[in-house]
Amino acid sequence: MYQIDSKDTSSDYFVPKTSIDDVAYFQQTDKPYTEIGTVTVTTERRQPLEDVLPKLKQEAGMLGADAIINVQNDATDLWKKYAPQKLLGNAYIRTTYTATAVVWK
Repeated sequence: MYQIDSKDTSSDYFVPKTSIDDVAYFQQTDKPYTEIGTVTVTTERRQPLEDVLPKLKQEAGMLGADAIINVQNDATDLWKKYAPQKLLGNAYIRTTYTATAVVWK
């Protein structure tokens, strides 16, 4: 299960993208850009980034972003080391991925 949200931080309008293929992913970039928002996806901790990226890109595309950058999650080092079942049985542990939505200058 995913909880997906975004925050538009620009007063400008950008045409939404029609496909997630129109939104690139870079952890960092030297290409000039303007930040237009932040997108977040909250999911079960065991979901890998590869499963979350399409959700982040889709939400960023609705803002009109050309790319998402600086993807981070809120899992601490302790939580990253252990499988959820090892610590809490069948406990439901969540993590939030956050990315910056940008348009190229």
